[in-house]
Amino acid sequence: MDRQPIFNVPGVVLATFALLGAIHGLREYVLTDEADARALVTFAFVPCRFTLGLDGAGLAEALGQLRQSEVATFFLGDGQPQWWTLITYALLHADWTHLGMNLLWLAAFGAPLARRFDTFRFVAFCLVTTAAGALAHYALHPYDCMPVIGASAAVSGLTGACLRFVFQPHGPLGTTWAAPGDEAYRQPALTLRGVFSDSRALTFLLFWFAVNFVFGVMSQTLGLSQGPVAWEAHAGGFVTGLLIFGFFDPARGSAHS
Repeated sequence: MDRQPIFNVPGVVLATFALLGAIHGLREYVLTDEADARALVTFAFVPCRFTLGLDGAGLAEALGQLRQSEVATFFLGDGQPQWWTLITYALLHADWTHLGMNLLWLAAFGAPLARRFDTFRFVAFCLVTTAAGALAHYALHPYDCMPVIGASAAVSGLTGACLRFVFQPHGPLGTTWAAPGDEAYRQPALTLRGVFSDSRALTFLLFWFAVNFVFGVMSQTLGLSQGPVAWEAHAGGFVTGLLIFGFFDPARGSAHS
């Protein structure tokens, strides 16, 4: 049967690899420490910036309670919301390991979705799940002045979307032989109810949330991360991707409810 080579990554995914790699390389090898710090202030998502206009008094009280108030004040900057950071935070990463993990996840779950969507749908989907991840983090940490960076919310959204079709019988991870070529990626999708009644999809969903929660809560304790992991952003991206998949899905015969 005609099958997709495992390393045949779609062009839009390769372009994303190149963009993220070039940005991190620029920060790592070209920018000075001062310039990189300014880049973080300008492009990272900082929740307290959005809170300042809504609850300035509460924010001032929260800042007064922070041990590292100078650092927090630095990232607060001029206090303007900087709405573009709901998207641009995904372009920045803490280190090469952080970037590499996101790229591996992007290859695994971005490629199937890119084969199902066209380039425009894929990019738009990533933008929506990126913003949703930032807003989910904000909902639980409105007074936090530490920057949030990384593409994890977007790749989590891609993962949630893939859950809707990859386990279908003739899909890429189906229980029977995959359909030939791109047809494996265009099988009718599961409904939302179907996700919770399909044993493989439900098992993966529960496993994903368990791993992300444990990693988010214990990553510093286990020495896996130098800073806190914004697992709430991951969850926000995943749930959004799972829910909005049907609005973007062009495949015929897909169930969109």
